[in-house]
Amino acid sequence: MPLVHIDLIEGRSEEQLKGLVKDVTAAISKNANVPADRVHIVLNEMRKDRYSVGGTMVSDKK
Repeated sequence: MPLVHIDLIEGRSEEQLKGLVKDVTAAISKNANVPADRVHIVLNEMRKDRYSVGGTMVSDKK
């Protein structure tokens, strides 16, 4: 049973997230030779004010 964790910054639509898990599931299923219903995906969405790059909060970037 593959278990995939994906960390994302908030802001994607429900439709985008559904497309993401569909595509990732298909890729894992194909390349790991497991049925799609055995692929588990956990999406972790982070607030922009709780994530930084290079010492700057993502929420501060324009």
